[in-house]
Amino acid sequence: MDGAEPVRWEPVTRLDGTYELRRADRAWRLGTGSLACPHCDAPVALGGPHAPHDRLACPFCGHGGALRDFLSLAEPARPARVEVRVVARRP
Repeated sequence: MDGAEPVRWEPVTRLDGTYELRRADRAWRLGTGSLACPHCDAPVALGGPHAPHDRLACPFCGHGGALRDFLSLAEPARPARVEVRVVARRP
């Protein structure tokens, strides 16, 4: 990466006519929050998207509950940050 050529994440192709790109997901960013145990304040990691009602357990003390109980949207967000997104369900 000596700066001689621009870096592209999608290849450049020739198009015949009109081209429209529509994203399939309907998600809106609500904000950034912290995900930590409400009892011992240990950070909790997630792998992939989850719903607020999904069950979650603290890896340190074992406290269990709904994900919404572990989520805090208060400022400032602590190191266990998560992006909170609202996704519209498809009919």
